Amino acid sequence: MRRLFRIALSLVTSTIAFLIISMLYRLIPIELDDILYGIVLYTFSIVIGLLFYIIFSTHVTKRIFDNLSATVDRLSKMNVKELITSIMGAVIGLAIANLIGITLKNFGPVGTAIVVLLNIVLGYIGFKVAQAKSDEISFTFTKENPKKTVAGRAKILDTSVIIDGRILDILQTGFIEGKIIIPNFVLEELRHIADSSDSLKRNRGRRGLDILNEIQKQLTVTVEIVDYGAKDQSEVDMKLLKMAEKMDAYVVTNDFNLNKVAEFKGVRVLNINDLSNAIKPVVLPGEEMKITIIKPGKESGQGIAYLNDGTMIVTEGGGKYIGEETLVTVTSVLQTSAGRMIFTKINDY
Repeated sequence: MRRLFRIALSLVTSTIAFLIISMLYRLIPIELDDILYGIVLYTFSIVIGLLFYIIFSTHVTKRIFDNLSATVDRLSKMNVKELITSIMGAVIGLAIANLIGITLKNFGPVGTAIVVLLNIVLGYIGFKVAQAKSDEISFTFTKENPKKTVAGRAKILDTSVIIDGRILDILQTGFIEGKIIIPNFVLEELRHIADSSDSLKRNRGRRGLDILNEIQKQLTVTVEIVDYGAKDQSEVDMKLLKMAEKMDAYVVTNDFNLNKVAEFKGVRVLNINDLSNAIKPVVLPGEEMKITIIKPGKESGQGIAYLNDGTMIVTEGGGKYIGEETLVTVTSVLQTSAGRMIFTKINDY
């Protein structure tokens, strides 16, 4: 294959030499017999082709094949969307080059050379620009189930909320509408965690992947895995916020720090912890409840109990009732950044 290519390059070199010598003969006033001119022309062309074959063809062929191999590898690593957009960009660049070339068609060889140069330059520019902008273009390659609902704004799930698992229960209730989007970089992060050598991280990653599988199998909402940020080397949280901005979507998370950064950047966030706090049972001062005090509190005489949702109950005078079911009265409720605390006292009767 390479030998044939070397021969082809040598023939092209001979042809170019033939054309150049012909042009020089026309420009330089040298009188030669037609037969002698033909012998000189063909001899020089053949000699130049042979010299190219012997001296340069091996090196040039190797460089060309190496570049072709690198190009094939690079194109193979592109995802389908990036490849299609890049080809479309190159086609648009070539179309523009040829439209400009229409005005140069009457300029002979010079015009042809300019058109060829324009095709190379604009085709390459179109390819690179489209490749850089591929993240901003969305293609849908699969038909969505018509039974699935897509009403409402799209929701982008982050890694922490998938591993947490409560998002599955929330989606099953039907309170969250809209398309559920799983970014490719979140999926890759879950796979990386699932392959961790640390057993705790590995179990968390596998739990996240199991939750994703359950969301796709059980629910009627539309779940879409979106390729985004192939060229972006930012951390996952920043990619999430950029993606949400471009898609005008919500980020669903339980990460406190991500919530604060999103608030600063003006990105809308649905925090699972905020939802959990909002739906906890409402208790008012003066209400009575039965609790089981399980341990002493920080202050002398206090007892600590918990509701089923994890809300802490601090009971004055409850230290001597540890392990017992006790009737208490609510005195106050304190909402903190860590959650809600209920203060009570032992009923006197």
